[in-house]
Amino acid sequence: MFAKMLVCLDGSKLAEQILPYATEQAVRFKSQVVLLQVYHVPSIIAAAEAAGTTPSGPNLMKEEIDRREAEAKAYLEGVAGPLQAKGLDVSCVALQGVPGEAIVAFAQNQRVDLIALATHGHSGLGRVVFGSIADQVLRGSGLPILIIRPQDTGT
Repeated sequence: MFAKMLVCLDGSKLAEQILPYATEQAVRFKSQVVLLQVYHVPSIIAAAEAAGTTPSGPNLMKEEIDRREAEAKAYLEGVAGPLQAKGLDVSCVALQGVPGEAIVAFAQNQRVDLIALATHGHSGLGRVVFGSIADQVLRGSGLPILIIRPQDTGT
């Protein structure tokens, strides 16, 4: 039923609380699992580079993108290990962009069948329940969503 599942992570322990639920679904449906983290480069770096005022030279933006991508991939590979040990087919993808938009675009382009994510549910009337990124994914993807509101463990 769900041949390809996209599990969205942001590097936080709260977001990782989706993993047991996603793992259960993946095992049950023998799904391929794609772990995704969307990273962004602070706009101040992009603006400084565009203006030619970066203190470290013209390659600061590329260096920052490369650094953030490497960090995201290393994190995802660490998360993938236990899933692979359970016999799951897991791949890791790190993308630069705006999280909600990047998740929706990736899911549509890669023919994902299910998106799994945890929501932080911070602000806004419609977003209190889902959180802004989860709300954007829910509204924009047109796909089934496995969503949880994680419990703050205080760690």
